[in-house]
Amino acid sequence: MPGGMRIPCYQVDAFTRTRFAGNPAAVCPLPRWLPDATLQAIAAEFNLAETAFYVPDGGDYNLRWFTPEVEVDLCGHATLATAFVQMTAIEPRLMEIRFHSRSGPLAVTRDGEAFTLDFPSRPPVPGDSPAGLLAALGGAPREVQRARDWLVVYESAEEVRRLRPDLAALARVEGAFAVIVTAPGDEPGVDFVSRFFAPAQGIPEDPVTGSAHCTLAPFWAERLGREQLLARQISRRGGEIRCTVRGDRVDLTGHAVLVMTGELLLDG
Repeated sequence: MPGGMRIPCYQVDAFTRTRFAGNPAAVCPLPRWLPDATLQAIAAEFNLAETAFYVPDGGDYNLRWFTPEVEVDLCGHATLATAFVQMTAIEPRLMEIRFHSRSGPLAVTRDGEAFTLDFPSRPPVPGDSPAGLLAALGGAPREVQRARDWLVVYESAEEVRRLRPDLAALARVEGAFAVIVTAPGDEPGVDFVSRFFAPAQGIPEDPVTGSAHCTLAPFWAERLGREQLLARQISRRGGEIRCTVRGDRVDLTGHAVLVMTGELLLDG
């Protein structure tokens, strides 16, 4: 490919121990930043919920995340996927990594096959339901709160499983990035369940959403009276996150599996 550029790329299933479960993310290590339009075009080409790009910054890394439609300010599963790539495929002796992002510094530590993300806490506050939200979701929620996302609380996990939201209508709801639906867990050891919808951002339903647990963890920690919680996102693919609330930070612990490697070919 004369005059072209080759970029290594990886596809990782995050927040799972099993391939073809959890949340897939594309990861592209870069020697330097490419134009934003190129990054967005690459994310659209992968057409996964998130594509992560990162460049060296001293001993740390600068990290950005893109959906097929927009750049986002925080993404958990693609951060886990990026740390997994760097700490297993590129630097297998590395046990801790620090990223700089639009949401500030984010550290990831490794303990065997488990990776823990140190993320900001985003506790929700009560809010009035915006026009069209509850009709688009369906069911009979018991309360609505808000942080970056709308948080809609249901009585049971089964009610959350049965939801078949009108995604076109949900995309028109104003006032937040996305919608989290949640309920108490209904399996032994599972404290709460959730699903995550962001159709306006190019993500109809996200399989496992780390950033949502920056809101879910403090919400359920207060309700249940403990700081350590096991969460399950009950999308079709599904996944688990172990959450620890530490003041204004949340630790999110999960696993990841490498699914694919290759090279991205760019012109010029």
